[in-house]
Amino acid sequence: MHVCETVTCVCVCVSLVVEEKELRVLIQGPADRGITFLSFFFCHLSLLLPIFLSFFCLSFSLSVSVSVSLSLSLSLCVGDGNAKMSNVYINNSHGVDDDDFYDRNLALFEEEMDTRPKVSSLLNRLANYTNLTQGAREHEEAESIGEKRKSPQMGTFMGVYLPCLQNIFGVILFLRLTWVVGTAGVLQALCIVFICCCCTLLTAISMSAIATNGVVPAGGSYFMISRSLGPEFGGAVGLCFYLGTTFAGAMYILGAIEILLMYIAPWAAIFVSSSPDGEGAAMLNNMRVYGSIFLLLMALLVFVGVKYVNKLASVFLACVIISILSIYTGALVSAFISTNQIILLGNGTVPSTFDPSLPSSEATTALWLQFCEGPDLNASCDYYFNLSNISEIPGIPGLSSGVITENIWSVYLSKGDVLEKGSLPSPRPVHPPTNRLPYVFADITTSFTLLVGIFFPSVTGIMAGSNRSGDLKDAQRSIPIGTIMAILTTSLVYLSSVVLFGACIEGVVLRDKFGDSVKGNLVVGTLSWPSPWVIVIGSFFSTCGAGLQSLTGAPRLLQAIAKDNIIPFLRVFGHGKANGEPTWALLLTALIAELGILIASLDLVAPILSMFFLMCYLFVNLACALQTLLRTPNWRPRFSYYHWTLSFLGMIICLALMFISSWYYAIVAIVIAGMIYKYIEYHGAEKEWGDGIRGLSLSAARYALLRLEEGPPHTKNWRPQLLVLLKLDEDAYVKSPRLLTFASQLKAGKGLTIVGTVITGNYLHSYGEALAAEQHQMDKEKVKGFCQCIVANKAREGISHMIQSSGLGGMRHNTVVMGWPLAWRQSEDPQSWKTFINTVRVTTAAHLALLVPKNISLFPGNSEPCGEGYIDVWWIVHDGGMLMLLPFLLRQHKVWRKCAMRIFTVAQMEDNSIQMKKDLATFLYHLRIEADVEVVEMAQLVKDRNSMLRLTSIGSDDDEDTDGGGGPTGNAEKGGGAAGGRERDGGMSASENRRVHMTWTKEKALQYRATHSGFTHVHLNEVIVNKSHDARLVLLNMPGPPRNPAGDENYMEFLEVLTEGLERVLLVRGGGSEVITIYS
Repeated sequence: MHVCETVTCVCVCVSLVVEEKELRVLIQGPADRGITFLSFFFCHLSLLLPIFLSFFCLSFSLSVSVSVSLSLSLSLCVGDGNAKMSNVYINNSHGVDDDDFYDRNLALFEEEMDTRPKVSSLLNRLANYTNLTQGAREHEEAESIGEKRKSPQMGTFMGVYLPCLQNIFGVILFLRLTWVVGTAGVLQALCIVFICCCCTLLTAISMSAIATNGVVPAGGSYFMISRSLGPEFGGAVGLCFYLGTTFAGAMYILGAIEILLMYIAPWAAIFVSSSPDGEGAAMLNNMRVYGSIFLLLMALLVFVGVKYVNKLASVFLACVIISILSIYTGALVSAFISTNQIILLGNGTVPSTFDPSLPSSEATTALWLQFCEGPDLNASCDYYFNLSNISEIPGIPGLSSGVITENIWSVYLSKGDVLEKGSLPSPRPVHPPTNRLPYVFADITTSFTLLVGIFFPSVTGIMAGSNRSGDLKDAQRSIPIGTIMAILTTSLVYLSSVVLFGACIEGVVLRDKFGDSVKGNLVVGTLSWPSPWVIVIGSFFSTCGAGLQSLTGAPRLLQAIAKDNIIPFLRVFGHGKANGEPTWALLLTALIAELGILIASLDLVAPILSMFFLMCYLFVNLACALQTLLRTPNWRPRFSYYHWTLSFLGMIICLALMFISSWYYAIVAIVIAGMIYKYIEYHGAEKEWGDGIRGLSLSAARYALLRLEEGPPHTKNWRPQLLVLLKLDEDAYVKSPRLLTFASQLKAGKGLTIVGTVITGNYLHSYGEALAAEQHQMDKEKVKGFCQCIVANKAREGISHMIQSSGLGGMRHNTVVMGWPLAWRQSEDPQSWKTFINTVRVTTAAHLALLVPKNISLFPGNSEPCGEGYIDVWWIVHDGGMLMLLPFLLRQHKVWRKCAMRIFTVAQMEDNSIQMKKDLATFLYHLRIEADVEVVEMAQLVKDRNSMLRLTSIGSDDDEDTDGGGGPTGNAEKGGGAAGGRERDGGMSASENRRVHMTWTKEKALQYRATHSGFTHVHLNEVIVNKSHDARLVLLNMPGPPRNPAGDENYMEFLEVLTEGLERVLLVRGGGSEVITIYS
């Protein structure tokens, strides 16, 4: 054995030496191919040799030790019946495959393999997961059918950092940042840039936490928000982000047209105004025409193929970087050279098209002709022109000039004001200058809030990295690093640009939005080096590229929303070409972008898209803060540098910026998002995405339930919390759906409603039937509530269990609603009405109220409002106020709203009926219930409680619960007719009543009804029918059942006689507690 081990070790060492030599030869590249082949063969032969020798030595050692380990050697024999046992511990080449080992080892779990996959299968699926959307073939290069999809290989720099730079740097940097600095001053401009950059940085931190909390499929910000806040918020914010991206495309196109018509080819203008008053309108019309043409061309390019847009993206990004570098280079050069002279008349700026020289004694200048009435030297001129001197100063004084001291403070202007240099003296004009004079005027009224709204789009675009999550090799690492680094880079560029512009450029030039004072050049272009055309050409192509990116991303965002099927009317936009291109979504995007083009003003479009982007960022911060505060188990982001306070601060900044920049646009954006939210809530498809709003609801529900557990509700807070008991047919559909309708009318859509049913059988075999029953219980009537289905051996036991266990904590039912057993007399199975009586007993024992609608099929539906009529209440026994409260609740529903309320009570011979009526009217007045009151005198009414008890053959549960049960006055109890039994026993005690056993047959019942019409319930029925035959609904006190089950049939007959001849009856039995009060 030791010899074999020694030989094996030597062979392994030789093989390693030969392999090392072979690798060295292959690296050096030998000239002789024969030597290479021999060395390769010997190397692998040396690797196989120790394996064969080891196997031979192992076999020899096993054969020698047969006598010592007989059982082990037998288990290794081929064909041994116990080989399966040895395979568990010894990896034998003569055994079965590894998969068979796995399956045989998990024989105990064999029955669960269909529903619960093996761990190896699960891990294999996760390893092959791709987060590319189906049909998104623009990420793949001409793949053939059956060719394996390429895995994403983009890293942080190319996949996130550079796309974010390209989307953040845009038209505002080149066209409006100098104007913002000149108007707001360096300090306020730094404040504007800092606030906006802080907003995007905090949002990026929140977005990084969400993006690293699991795999983010292609869909970017919409996917993160919708899966974090639910379909309602996701759809609303997703559409807002879509509208913002679409209007951003329109803004970039307008910026490109402005550069084209103002600085590249002014001669290309179609509309030209002959007067100064019409120049603005003509320019807007030119913007509309050229903008529409550009939009059409860009949409066609996107339709033809996104791959062309992606190929041009690098070119556009290079233009942006070159332009920014030229600005920094020009700022450094300006420290040594002052350029671009501007003309001032007094301290007012004059367009540079005029000759700055003073008029001589022989001739006048073109500027003279603008201010004077003629070319003569003695012509009368403008008062301001006569008193002012013409001067010429450098427009770019340079870094060393100290001009930053003048530009550090704000100079807000109104529309039509002349751009003035504040440090120069100027005579006070007799009248303000008009646009007929050759000055440079402010085109709009400026303010701090306006500048915030215009500048904010220049910091958007931070979602570019998350939108490309399907292309990233490691999205959870690349998105946070790339996005935050891009924001820090752009923030540094913006902040440094503000300081450089304020330190290098004259203030009046900074406030000159269109460069009229510098020969019509782009203001930032005058600072660039070596030529202004670097900035002009670079900014033009960068804005065109940004517009193409917006027109590419917006349709895909709309397609993702449409495919989620949360907004029904957007389903058509989920379809596209065969390769997944969103054709219909692109068409809608182009139409919406055209609306922005028709606005034709960059300064008006920018605040619109600022609102939508700010709302999107607000909800990203809300999603992160909500998930962090709720501490949901699935919230485990890899990005750990976040905190809920940062997200909350970002949310506040977003909300503040919305109202600072434009409060009316903010309100419109919020209203649009709210309308979309409510539409999805009521008409959209229900989705369960494990969102944070659902977690918030659970936390709020838990908190509320714990608060409710602190004590029983006060009488003022009492409301019927219903448990509706239903019967189902063979197809698991409700037999009496009008019970649910009545419950919804009673609740008016508010409060707790539990719909329960019992299925007889074994739970292990009837689980599927129970699930089907829960699905069908409330579908038809659309009752808002909860379903509960119990499987029990007997229906009576199931109902008892349901009454005991339904609800949770303080949200438990206090009222049971069940139907009257139809045709109980003709029923061959007496269990139906016996179950009914048992349920009455259970509710009484549980101190729950009970409502039994009789003739439920005749009750009106929710779409069948009752006309004018009455809801009659027959107040026989005080039950805590249920009879007063129920009609009031029913009249809150549209079905019963037109019905008036009448209350009938019964007076005995010794009662003062007139005083009872006054007392009842006063009682109702204090209850704030409007109702007609009537006292019915019945001479032969029950004189004591025992008469009622004899009719039901035995003592009732009402002896202790209802008798004298807490009515407001003793007189009211007497008015109840059957509540004064304890005062007049008539010679019999309660214990003697309980010993009365009197069983009725059906024949005796018929005989009783024919011959004893003067008894209480028959006479009472006659009175009720006489008074309430035309009532829409009659409410009656429901007496308790007998304690002895032998009198159950008599009890049912009693209730039948009591309600005979009435169309709609609601039998009401109180729960033993007051439910209504006169106090506030």
